[in-house]
Amino acid sequence: MTMASDPKMISQSGPLSAEANQAAALAAYGGVLTVDLDAIIANWRKLEKTAVPAECAAVIKADAYGCGAPEVARALSRAGCKTFFVATIEEARKVREAVPEPTIYVLGGYFQNTGEHYAKINCRPVIGDLNELAEWDVFCRRSGWNGGAAVHIDTGMNRLGLTLAEAQAIIPRINAGDHGITLVMSHLVSGEQLNSPVNARQLAAFRGIASEFSGVPAALANSSGIFLGAPFQFDMVRPGAALYGVNPTPEADNPMQQVVDLKARIVQIRTIDRGESVGYGGTWTARRPTKLAIIAVGYADGYFRAASSNDGTRGAEVIVAGKRCPVAGRISMDLIAIDITDLPPNAARRGHMVTLLGDGITVDELAHHFGTIGYEVLTSLGHRYARIYKGGNVVEPLAKPAPPAQASEQLSSPPPVEQPASPPPLPS
Repeated sequence: MTMASDPKMISQSGPLSAEANQAAALAAYGGVLTVDLDAIIANWRKLEKTAVPAECAAVIKADAYGCGAPEVARALSRAGCKTFFVATIEEARKVREAVPEPTIYVLGGYFQNTGEHYAKINCRPVIGDLNELAEWDVFCRRSGWNGGAAVHIDTGMNRLGLTLAEAQAIIPRINAGDHGITLVMSHLVSGEQLNSPVNARQLAAFRGIASEFSGVPAALANSSGIFLGAPFQFDMVRPGAALYGVNPTPEADNPMQQVVDLKARIVQIRTIDRGESVGYGGTWTARRPTKLAIIAVGYADGYFRAASSNDGTRGAEVIVAGKRCPVAGRISMDLIAIDITDLPPNAARRGHMVTLLGDGITVDELAHHFGTIGYEVLTSLGHRYARIYKGGNVVEPLAKPAPPAQASEQLSSPPPVEQPASPPPLPS
């Protein structure tokens, strides 16, 4: 177990054990966020097994959904993951510093004058516009860069991506060879809904256009899409949220392990009389003599104000001394009041830690109280926590069964290609 960064030095009168030193260091923080890298690896391997023979990549954008992109990338790379997706070049730079070998795709696309940044760290843009493709072409011709790029085709999301007509128009370029395209991809609109008719329409559209990108691996499925079955998995799958414990199958039990544990420190114990209110606005009133624990986390730390309680609505719960206890009143920027009246005497004391996430409180449960989705919960966790990483240090890749010959040819990474001196012109 390691801390992500060294806290400020704490004066000590004598030598302490490593555990005592860590405890002393953690005392400076109001909360502790623990990321289980072994759980992330286990989740990736489960998804990998589900998608065999497709390659299982990993989406680690937004600092690996708040879990720490460098740490997650190192752990998954040791486990055998060979391809990562991020959102920006800056994210790619941080990941490349952590893992020198894997392929890194940047989902945010290509802009003029960014080519040198891609080349410097050896990562690949995901191109979703003909202007981007033209600008990338110019850079490759002038620089001789042949690091590759993905083409994103829009099949219904209506955000990024070439239209089907635009994608069809560049097929002659693909058939001409030496095109430098290493992946063709699209993104599902409703992959978490098993019976959504949109899934079938997108699958048909993508299968049709991807089949014309001869010899180029294809990717469609996100976390939820993996569980739609083999037709959606193509040559590569791109799980994101499922790696970090969010349920990719909300219509069924969560098949993923929980990754994040979040604890906060009790800074004060107090009692109030029946009829007294708690927190801003006085929206929660004690119906009996009440014992409160005040904990040092609030919405500035990513624990949303929407999880507050009032006299008519029960809010979120935290675990204190092994028992669930409700939030009392509004969540403020730095503090939350918890009703601990039903706990045994002295079960909770100043300085004790309570659990906000973990020990049965899932990311999806918290998302329900926050009025959002697990993705936003994880990516909103603040930077005031002490951060600890468990596991992920010594990992041997699992042996994978040999895929069928045809799939193997599709899965193998295309060799580096030299940009042609004069590639086929883009469609006007």
